[in-house]
Amino acid sequence: MKKALTTVASFVLGTTGALAGGIERSAQSVAILFEEGRYAEFSLGYASPTVSGLFLGAVPSGDMAPAYTTLSFGYKQPLGDKVDIALIYEQPFAADVAYPTGTGYPFEGSTAELRANSVTAVLRYKLPSNISLIGGLRAQSIAGDVAIPFFADYTLSTSTDYKLGYVVGVAWEKPEIAARVSLTYNSEITHDIEAVEYGALDTKFDTTTPQSVNLEFQTGIAADTLLFGSIRWADWSVFDIISPDTGLPGVDYENDFTTYNLGVGRRFSDNWSAAITLGYEAHKGDPVGNLGPTDGFRSIAIGATYTEGKVKITGGLRYVEIGDAITRGVGSSFTDNSGWGAGLRVGYSF
Repeated sequence: MKKALTTVASFVLGTTGALAGGIERSAQSVAILFEEGRYAEFSLGYASPTVSGLFLGAVPSGDMAPAYTTLSFGYKQPLGDKVDIALIYEQPFAADVAYPTGTGYPFEGSTAELRANSVTAVLRYKLPSNISLIGGLRAQSIAGDVAIPFFADYTLSTSTDYKLGYVVGVAWEKPEIAARVSLTYNSEITHDIEAVEYGALDTKFDTTTPQSVNLEFQTGIAADTLLFGSIRWADWSVFDIISPDTGLPGVDYENDFTTYNLGVGRRFSDNWSAAITLGYEAHKGDPVGNLGPTDGFRSIAIGATYTEGKVKITGGLRYVEIGDAITRGVGSSFTDNSGWGAGLRVGYSF
């Protein structure tokens, strides 16, 4: 019961990264460290947001948020009785923007794409009293492209930059009631970007992906029933991509973000478990960048796990009500937007 419920709980929580604060696509969780024995998993996600607004209350932007996919891979290995190690590949941050043409909207035809990939090597050391220490290194790459015809056919294309960060944390467990609390800190990572503007002008600037804190918890509350949740804080106020030539902010945020999730999981048979989660991120109310016109969200996600021998297959769906936003400078109003996503994870215990 505990293994199956923990699997579906961690999967449903993991789907909340997409459409969360900033350009977040994953929660950078280290939950795989708590799987039993040797374990590997592969996850694939798909999200389809709809984000549109009005300029001067009359000129429509069209849907500027294309659908996208995410993938991740993790492997966990025990080293004796007290040490577990894991290797995690994920796509923690990304942005996809494509304003339609032919609308008359100021940013029509503007596009932006940003990609970050990371590989995290993390270790868990078990202490007495069910306490464990967590620590590791994260190698991260980042690159992007921006095109804004409204600003004299502005373009920005960056090289790929690679930098190191780290993760540290602590956890407590009470296995007999499936209880666990983990607190982890992910360092900020500053990238030195080399770029080309207007297709010819070489330039350099730096950008910082945010530090963050994850609090993840779970406990059994009845036979075959698990209460679980998470609180994630990320310092998005440090992140921006600003044109060195024009000072134009492609993506920037004035605030940090805190994302809350709370769910319940239930085991129905030896093979089937399911869970439901509610998510929330507060609406800040400040003007937002034109390449990211959202502000907060509310969500509901469901997931189910099928277990057969050493294989666990988990699938889930998520619906998101995207918070209304006013864009900086242009003053467009983006309201009544939403999105949905689906995910699949296959896990195998050795």
